[in-house]
Amino acid sequence: MTDFSSLRALTSELNAAMYNWSEAGVRTALNAIMARDAIVHMCHPFGDTTGDQYYDTILAQLHLALPDVERRPWIVMAGVDEHGFDWIGVAGTYLGTFVRPFLDIQPTGHLAHMRFHEYFRIEQGQIVEVQAIWDIPELMMQAGAWPMAPSLGREGLIPGPATCDGLQTENYQHDASTASRKLVLNMLTAMSRHPKEPPEAMEMSRYWHPKMTWYGPAGIGTNRGISGFRHWHQMPFLMGMPDRGSFRDELTYHFFADGPYVAVTGWPNMKQTLSHDGWMGIAPSGRMITLRSLDFWRIENGQIRENWVLVDLLDVYRQLGVDVLGRMRTFNKARATGPTPIASEVAS
Repeated sequence: MTDFSSLRALTSELNAAMYNWSEAGVRTALNAIMARDAIVHMCHPFGDTTGDQYYDTILAQLHLALPDVERRPWIVMAGVDEHGFDWIGVAGTYLGTFVRPFLDIQPTGHLAHMRFHEYFRIEQGQIVEVQAIWDIPELMMQAGAWPMAPSLGREGLIPGPATCDGLQTENYQHDASTASRKLVLNMLTAMSRHPKEPPEAMEMSRYWHPKMTWYGPAGIGTNRGISGFRHWHQMPFLMGMPDRGSFRDELTYHFFADGPYVAVTGWPNMKQTLSHDGWMGIAPSGRMITLRSLDFWRIENGQIRENWVLVDLLDVYRQLGVDVLGRMRTFNKARATGPTPIASEVAS
């Protein structure tokens, strides 16, 4: 049986290196734990790469744009999924001074923040697969360059767990982890009953704490309480894609739990038809789309109190024929381009 307490610690040196970021330090930490042929699945527009190209093709771009960048995890958890694979899940925020363009997003010269959810599949002490979403729209909004519909939810810097215990350090709790995972799976089963059945079939008050917070991706936003969740995310989502959950047999899921925390990934883990109006201001196209969603839940007293969700929204728009970054470039034609005159104190 995997020692999950030790498994969590596998990325500790990488986490430390990415907090005190230097190219040499991060490269060394990556080389120590990542297989050269590891498959790296990144959100749009990065796409897929391999472990030996991860820094050069992805991380280097972020470091160039934010020379003093630091990666601040507020959840680190580990577990085994239903297929027998070992995973580490990390959620947190990239922070730094935004002084050079990133993916053609214009720099602000100010502190910038971008949430990340990053999952690492582990074999024999090495990372062999990465599934990661960075909340790139969050950075676009800070630059005043989000060219799509405004969010229904609240946008802002997303906090870590209210209990401040997301950096799991205690011995792995098998019974508690099993119970947390079962609770989330039961909740998802109940949620899938609607819209085929009345909303009451979802038993929201049974599974969700009355003070729950749903931290959605930028473009959807954060919602407070069951009512806020339903009004600002769930109802628009189901109005636009009422066949949600009809194609689960065609997808692969990876659920794992660590004490009160539960995580899921799939790449993709949703498939449905955008057949009606209502979701993010997108006109119904009748197109089938897939969604990559990396989720973390925190359980408190037998109910879900917090849920962090990142969806690769730029990839959703891509499937619908909308180039969000291209639209942003048009939006920015009349704006200054290039680095800001504000220099970071950290050499890049």
